Amino acid sequence: MIKLTALLCALVLAALPLRANPYADMVAMRLIPGWQMPDGTLMAGLDIRLAPGWKTYWRAPGDAGIPPVFDWAGSRNLASVGIRWPRPEVFDQNGMRSIGYQGHVILPLSITPARAGQPVQLTGRIDIGICQDVCIPVQLDLDRTTLAARADTRPVPSIVAALADQPVPGEKAGLARHDCAIAPSEDGLILTARFALPPTGRSETAALETADPMIWVSEPRMERAGGTLTATFELMNVTGQPFALDRSGLRFTILGESRAVDIHGCGG
Repeated sequence: MIKLTALLCALVLAALPLRANPYADMVAMRLIPGWQMPDGTLMAGLDIRLAPGWKTYWRAPGDAGIPPVFDWAGSRNLASVGIRWPRPEVFDQNGMRSIGYQGHVILPLSITPARAGQPVQLTGRIDIGICQDVCIPVQLDLDRTTLAARADTRPVPSIVAALADQPVPGEKAGLARHDCAIAPSEDGLILTARFALPPTGRSETAALETADPMIWVSEPRMERAGGTLTATFELMNVTGQPFALDRSGLRFTILGESRAVDIHGCGG
């Protein structure tokens, strides 16, 4: 049975009004300028620091989390910004799972200029949730920063370390194969994914993201038998309507104590 209470909690949190940050003593953010890649992409990092006991969330935050939203409006010479998420942690929050970071995290940014070889003036607004005993939606403003396009700039160690802590692609983690079985349920679909994957450490769990933001995904039931890891999810359209599932748009992240694995798509 899908946890409707958890679903309602997530929807209420997402609907809370966001406002300017009055919580500077709990969370602070700054931009770390980085370097230029050989293809002209500029690397930078969002440095987010939280007070002891506070945490914030990953791109797929779980039922108890608030998904981060990034707005780069007002930037100049900007074509796109890609966020390279480091490996998150899994938290138990009032009986529900959340996924995110505590204390300190650097989010590497890969920035593509609209006009190659020219500086980018990056400005933005980031809406995040921060949580301790309660969850608070916070708006963080990034002052305009000029990122120079210079081929002689050197990598910044803190950003390099965050890049190295990303989930590794399945093929590099020893994934031999994976498949999915989908069956109807009372409220939607049940998806069972099986991964021929070496262990990633104790307390293995999985996160599933779909191409449709209106599809709610439950916490998984996990089982490992030797070299096979099985994750079973319940899926439901938040509108209550029937839906089709795009297998090619599925993205799994296996989270273990020693490493995380990024897996795209799922046949069956």
